[in-house]
Amino acid sequence: MNNENEQKQQGLQIELAPDKAQGEYANFAIITHSSSEFILDFARMLPGLPKAQVRSRVILAPEHAKRLLGALQENIMRYERTFGTIKMPQANKDDRTIAPFNVKGGEA
Repeated sequence: MNNENEQKQQGLQIELAPDKAQGEYANFAIITHSSSEFILDFARMLPGLPKAQVRSRVILAPEHAKRLLGALQENIMRYERTFGTIKMPQANKDDRTIAPFNVKGGEA
């Protein structure tokens, strides 16, 4: 019983390498899926540049994608309780996403 309590207090040990600690800034995400995985591409879109550059790709099993959704929902609720409602810009009714900049179209 004592060993079990010690394990609960310690929690999960996670190592964060110095080169990953700074993170990657992303202001655009593309999410695709197959029957066996969800793929999250995080990109950086900058004014004056013709293409958004994918900075990081995360591949998740469907169960982990659903856990991520729940964790994001919970954390957004906590954030809004502390800092207020996150305001979203209005999207055009035909758009599926809101671009971080006023972009009319992309080039490949």
